[in-house]
This record gives sequence, C-alpha cells and structure tokens, in this order.
Amino acid sequence: MMVYGEAPHAGGKAHVRGGEEPALLNDTIPELLARCVAGNPDGEALVFPDRGLRLGWQEFSDAVDRLATGLLDLGLARGDRLGIWSPNRPEWVLTQFATARIGVILVNVNPAYRIGELEYALRHVGVRAIIAADRFKSSDYLAMLNELAGELGECAPGALVSARLPDLRIVIRMGGEKSDGMLNFDDLAATPADPGRLDAATAALSPDDAINIQFTSGTTGLPKGATLTHRNIVNNAHFTTGRMHFTSADRLCIPVPLYHCFGMVMGVLGCVTKGAAMVFPGEGFDPDITLATVANEKCTGLYGVPTMFSGMLDAEGFAGHDLSRLRTGIMAGAPCPIEVMKRVQRDMNMSEVTIAYGMTETSPVSFQSHTDDPLEKRVSTVGRIHPHLEVKLVDDQGRTVGIGETGELCTRGYSVMRGYWGEPDKTAEAIDDDGWMHTGDLATIDAEGYCSIVGRVKDMLIRGGENIYPREIEEYIFRHPAVQTVQVFGVPDEKFGEEVCAWIVLKPGQEATEDEIRSFCQGQMAHYKVPRHIRFKAEIPMTVTGKPQKFVMRDAMAQELSG
Repeated sequence: MMVYGEAPHAGGKAHVRGGEEPALLNDTIPELLARCVAGNPDGEALVFPDRGLRLGWQEFSDAVDRLATGLLDLGLARGDRLGIWSPNRPEWVLTQFATARIGVILVNVNPAYRIGELEYALRHVGVRAIIAADRFKSSDYLAMLNELAGELGECAPGALVSARLPDLRIVIRMGGEKSDGMLNFDDLAATPADPGRLDAATAALSPDDAINIQFTSGTTGLPKGATLTHRNIVNNAHFTTGRMHFTSADRLCIPVPLYHCFGMVMGVLGCVTKGAAMVFPGEGFDPDITLATVANEKCTGLYGVPTMFSGMLDAEGFAGHDLSRLRTGIMAGAPCPIEVMKRVQRDMNMSEVTIAYGMTETSPVSFQSHTDDPLEKRVSTVGRIHPHLEVKLVDDQGRTVGIGETGELCTRGYSVMRGYWGEPDKTAEAIDDDGWMHTGDLATIDAEGYCSIVGRVKDMLIRGGENIYPREIEEYIFRHPAVQTVQVFGVPDEKFGEEVCAWIVLKPGQEATEDEIRSFCQGQMAHYKVPRHIRFKAEIPMTVTGKPQKFVMRDAMAQELSG
C-alpha cells in the first residue's frame, strides 16, 4: 500500500515526508479517553488475567476518575511531577490516565533502577509524589525509598521532608500492607469521584502541555528527561495502531514494559485511540505465560522485541497454544533476524506483523512497515515514514545525502519532544533551530522511501531491546579506586543481540578481579547495564588524536568470544 508522500523527494535526496491523512488529533489524553468511552462504554478495556481483573471502558474511566480525585485531594495539580516506579500492573495504567486527567506530569521510572539512578531521576525533575510497587524480582522498592528518604519512618503520610529528595512530599505504596510515612494506593483509588473538579481541571489543559517525562541516557552518562506532550504521544499512538488497521474488535497483548514508549504509548494509548482491549500477561515477560494469554484471551495483536518473539517460538509448550486469532503486532527495539520474522509469520499466524523504528524523543515511532509490505522489506528495513512527519539523512556537514547513501537520521514534525527537562543546552544540541531532531542513528533511504538503520553515530548498544549508553557505565566504574581508565562497548550476543563489555586499565600497583568490578556495579545501576564481559588491559587503543577506538576493541572481543 503506497501512501502519498512516502517516496523521497525529487532530486534523488534521502528526504521523505509523510502524508497528510489521517488528520492530526487535537485531543488531550483525557479527551481521547472520554471519546473512546462514549463510543464503546461496555467494551472490554483492561485485562490482567493474573489478577482476575477485567474492566470495561466505562468501568475503567470511573476508576481513573476516583484515583484522579484522590490525587487532587493530596494537593497535586497541573504541572506537578508524579513518578511511577513499578512493573506492569493495573495501578500503572490507572495512574497514567489519572495524572493526565488533571494535568500532572507522569514521570516514568525504570523498574530496574537502583538507588543512585533513582535519586538522580527524582531530584532532576523535581518529583513531588511517587507511586511505587512494594517489590519486583530482586528489587525492594520500598527499602530503597527508605534508604534515600530515612525521614519516612518519622513523618506523617503525605508530609515527607527529605534532605536527599527535597521536592518529594508524597510516597504512595502499592499492596495491602501499611508502611510508615506512606499512603496506600488502594485507599487513594477508592476516593469518591468529584466530576466537577475533574472536568474543571481537564478543561484547563492544552494538547501542547507537557504530560510525560521519560528518561533516556546520553553519551554524557547521566539520564536526560525527554519531555513529551499530549499532542506528541496521542498522535503517535493513533498512527502506530492505525498502520496495523486496529479497530475496537482488536485485542492487544502487551508484554513489553509500560515505562517504555513501547508499552505506554504504542500499546496502551494506541488501544485507546481505537477502543481496542489492552491485555497484560503479567508484571514482566514470561514466554509461556504470554503465549497462554494470547491463546486464552483470543488476542489479535502482540508486541515484543525480537528476543521476546524468539523466546516464545522456542518455548517448550509452544505447539500447545492456539494462536489462530493473531494477525498483527509490532516487533521493535532491535534488528529482527529474517528467520525469526519468517517463523513469527508462519508459526504465530502474524501475517501482518509490522516493524517500527523511533526513539523516546520522537514519541517514539517515525518509521513503520505496512501490514502488506513484502517480507524482505519488513526484515531489511524499518518501513516507511509515518503521517505528518518529515525525515532527512545528513552528512557530518549537515548536507542531505542521496538515495541509498548513509547519513544521520533527522526527524521533524509533531512527534518531536518539547525538550530535555531543565536542560536547554542539551535540548539545543539535539534539536536544531529548524526543528530537526538529530537522532544519532545512521540510516539509508531507498527510492521507494523504505528506511534501513545501519549503525549509530554514538556508541549506544542494544541488549534485548534495552538501550544502553556506555558513558554512563564508564563514569561509574571509573569511581573504583583501582581503575585508571575504562571503555565500555557492545559485543555480539546470540540471545540478547548485544552484551556489555568493559576494557579496564588499572592504576599502577593496583589489582582487581572481574567479580569485584561487577559487585561494585551491582545495586548501583540496572542489572542489564552491569558488564558481562570484563577484560583488564595494559592500554586502550587510541587514535593519533587520543580518542578511544571502540571499533578496534569491539572487533578484538568479537574474535576472542567467537574463538
């Protein structure tokens, strides 16, 4: 299916514009939800089979309003920041819409964050309230919050005054137990709704208001808060599910994390734009549980990164699940091996699966394949441009390159973030005066408008769909008293696509072991950032100008590991 505007401009330049149809939406998130509810109040909205939870659209909207009223009662208002720190739970989805109802900016906190990362995130954007799960896997969230804010044990709930977290006043815990200094989510969610106050709060909102902050690291090492508006994410959700031809008859299985745009925007908001059911297999990804959920809930769509699809295809009980209702979905987050795509189409019945590309700063999707694109195009490319967006590929002088030539991918249009929270200089580095978001990704565009991502200007690596930026890890390892210098880079890995590797030069007379370095990292950064491969070297390969040659290190490690 060729849509007007997807082919490159005349003149042979790698510059494409999306079509003007369908039209951009001019809704805030609460307006979008209200329209969805009005169109299908009894349709199934939110399903968590492991919780025995099923809510219709009207029931879901009523639950959102109760929680939003509870947040108003706490004194939260338009522009305040509320953090959510949890795996995929019903509370997460309700919070997403309750905050939007009253204009509170939702701050997504990575469930894998440890104390140092959490402290930085909460301080950086001035989080006033946080809703946290009690724990998930090896993470004891409440213990970490108590370590950061020891004053919780002495304060009244909702009245925290913390030396290390000066903006944080309110901690709300999930689960039925009570914790000193914390409110309970279930109590807050039982607040009688106050439609008058809620509607007044919603009426004051603009589609161009900031409503979500998502953290994305850069080569500077510290996470940056990409600030997204209602217009950004409502429209991106609309066009993403539109390209899959979603309707209210569809049921989407969402095993990807909510703190990512993949789950929150492409998944949840995407379903709301069409009135489709949101189905969550559980708190985290499990291949067998996801397959069972798809079968039992008769899901028509499924999201995942390539490693998730590989895990499901290789699951011992795969053949026992009825996947006959599946037809579409999205595979994104990492390059897709052609054999995996073939098996997904053949064995999972996903003949209309699509590939998507984007970044948090662009809400996220810029390119997506069509459901009827040839298999080769759905594997070797990331599809064609979304409506109402513009992309060009530029060389290091800022000149647009030709068709088939490699250049840095730059995006312009409604999807570009407002900026990095509190960092105008870094925003200006990323978004130029003409509104182009410089992604740092290297790409090519062919004569039909299909885009292929061929590398990264920066040294970001992708492990199992998680973006990892080496500088952040390097800066922490450098704190170790025995370390003189360190370089972190990605090496190929069959399971995760890439794994983290660190080359370390120790100070003269100092000693350290691989396990010691890993222990130094554990508990201070997300588990997937801790280097799997560590080598101690006499020196780091450098250019004549003194820049580390990561490609030399990467090639040497790849050869060592393959041998």
